[in-house]
Amino acid sequence: MDIPSVSGYKKMKDDFSKESDSSASFALKSIFVSSPQKIWRSKISWRIALTAFMTILFVQTLVLNLGGIEQHRQKQLDMLKEEARVAIASTINTNKRGTNISPYKDKQVERIMSSTHITGFSVYSYTLDYIKSYGQQMNLVARAGMLGNTYRSSNGGVYEFILRGTNVRSVFTVVVQVDSSTVERSVYNYVIDYIKIMVILSLLVTTVLMIALGRWLLEPMLFMRSNLISAFKNPEDPNIQPSPYDVSDEIGAAIDLTQKLIRQNAENIGHIKSTAEDKIHKLAYYDTLTSLPNRAMFIQHLTEKGRANEDGSVNRFAVVTLDLDHFKDINDSMGHNVGDAILRSVGRRLQVSMPDTAIISRTGEDEFAVMMQLAGDSITAKDVADRIIGVIRAEPFRVFNESFQVRASVGLSTFPDDGSDPEQVLKNADIALNRAKEEGRDTIKEYSEDFDRAVQERFQMLRDLRDALENDKLMIYYQPQLCLKTGRVIGAEALLRWWLPDNSKEGGVFVSPAVFVPVAEQSGLIVPIGQWVLQQACEFAKTCNQEHGIDVRFAINVSGNQFVHGDICNDVSRALDETGIAPNRIELEVTESVFMDDIEHTVSILHALHSKGVELAIDDFGTGYSSLSYLSQFPIDRLKIDQSFIRNALNDKDNASIARTIINLGHSLDLKVIAEGVETKAHEEFLMQQDCDEVQGFRYSRPVPPEDFIKFVKEYNGDLNSFED
Repeated sequence: MDIPSVSGYKKMKDDFSKESDSSASFALKSIFVSSPQKIWRSKISWRIALTAFMTILFVQTLVLNLGGIEQHRQKQLDMLKEEARVAIASTINTNKRGTNISPYKDKQVERIMSSTHITGFSVYSYTLDYIKSYGQQMNLVARAGMLGNTYRSSNGGVYEFILRGTNVRSVFTVVVQVDSSTVERSVYNYVIDYIKIMVILSLLVTTVLMIALGRWLLEPMLFMRSNLISAFKNPEDPNIQPSPYDVSDEIGAAIDLTQKLIRQNAENIGHIKSTAEDKIHKLAYYDTLTSLPNRAMFIQHLTEKGRANEDGSVNRFAVVTLDLDHFKDINDSMGHNVGDAILRSVGRRLQVSMPDTAIISRTGEDEFAVMMQLAGDSITAKDVADRIIGVIRAEPFRVFNESFQVRASVGLSTFPDDGSDPEQVLKNADIALNRAKEEGRDTIKEYSEDFDRAVQERFQMLRDLRDALENDKLMIYYQPQLCLKTGRVIGAEALLRWWLPDNSKEGGVFVSPAVFVPVAEQSGLIVPIGQWVLQQACEFAKTCNQEHGIDVRFAINVSGNQFVHGDICNDVSRALDETGIAPNRIELEVTESVFMDDIEHTVSILHALHSKGVELAIDDFGTGYSSLSYLSQFPIDRLKIDQSFIRNALNDKDNASIARTIINLGHSLDLKVIAEGVETKAHEEFLMQQDCDEVQGFRYSRPVPPEDFIKFVKEYNGDLNSFED
């Protein structure tokens, strides 16, 4: 067993590797560690000492600050006041009563000011009529109700107070000014002396405390620590010393129990060590459900296969990753026991169909990976992938007398063609797998550098978008909405814009929402972005109303993620409370797909929002798959016709018919209908003929910054004919 050298406890604590192998040294070390002279080398000793010292010092400082300083200062001022009172009272002419003549002679005044701290005083009659002042100009004035007032200058050098007649044994009232510059010096000396006493007292109490703690707590703890260090270094055969402490007290009993546990632990370790190592290895490198190698083991095999041969050549092998399509639906609908059975069946089917040299691994919940060496040109990575997907498609999986037709998405890459690092080849196969899932699933995708570039660009865009949100680089533009019947502006749609700076001549570029919004949706970043847009739109609505007299409705797009992963009701309530705008000045626009994901959950949220007074609209109506029977359940106020129908209505009778039908449907349900994408006078006339309620589009205004929207509303004359195509 390694034993610390006699160079000191600190070495033992900092570097176990320098211990020697000697029981005599161990005994010497135990005495050394528990020696009272070495208590102060312990970190915990210093922590306790510092804590005790600082606590005592803090309490004494608190006492000093709570009253000690101010009491001493007031005491010094009272002494100056008493000195002045005695001087004033002893020299006043008490025979002068009820007159307006000063009871002091000039010589008396000169003597008072030369022999005391008085620098000036003013004399008033018993009716508080001013009589005369001596010395420095006074700041206090003797008036009824103010006779208890005092004055002290900002630098503390002047102190003024009022002596009533009873104080100077006469009928006169005297306002006295004294030189109080010595007071702060006295206070300073008082504080210094007090601090010295505090430090000495704190050190004394701390020292006594540490002596007691060292004898009854720290020494036993250090002894117990030395035994624990020994057990830590050699848990199977610890060399621990007998305890010199009485087991009848708490510390001694704890040490005795610790030593028993150390010996018991040593016995148990020897018994379970071999079986534990086997089990840990299996848990670390094999999947418990399928008994296939897991991802860590698969990567080990990849690394081994990727090493160069003795002649410098490298093995070519295919890496194929597959993901069972919509496997979550099986777990959710049939239960995890069915899903687990299918996973085991997939693993067995792959093992049976692939050569013995192939490595088959379960790398995720419903993901598998296969590595197979490619010998010559007779077989390619694509051939391996075809065989794997064919095995999955070959026949349904039977579980508990039920048949399940499982499909898989497959990605593949080749070593060393698609990377010199085996782990990079696996990553490339995963990238190809993700592309297969994005492009419809149940297909094979072979890795291409374009896939990796797209992933990197997507990742960079997500970082830039998160930075834009955190650093307030996103913007909101507003597109006016007008009433077709009256021509007036009745609302605006809040549209998110992102200006991304770059090194181009223009200094940056607007990133299309069609590009960055899907990235935000998939990453979940759309939830905080949606909260930010809601807050900004409500604040702008407040600005328009209070500062510009513009009282219109603001439409805000709401993502499906805000319904599922956010708290849209709480977000709306907070925004309305903080801005104080009327709830009906806000309209939330939600697409049909959001409505259909979870009908019951969606309806409950919509009713909660509508009960607050917020208006609701279905955006891009006609492009989704909503049922008319469900539509009647939603507490909505407005249908918004998708702009594709309006733009094509003049040239395509089907689009015109769809637009006409949506308008009639909305009116039959007592809903307002708004059309977006109105670009020409002809579009406007078509919608007027169909009795559409509201419009927005480039004919009237493009989405504009907040200040331009305000300008548009103020300058617009209310005539729809004033707009030019």
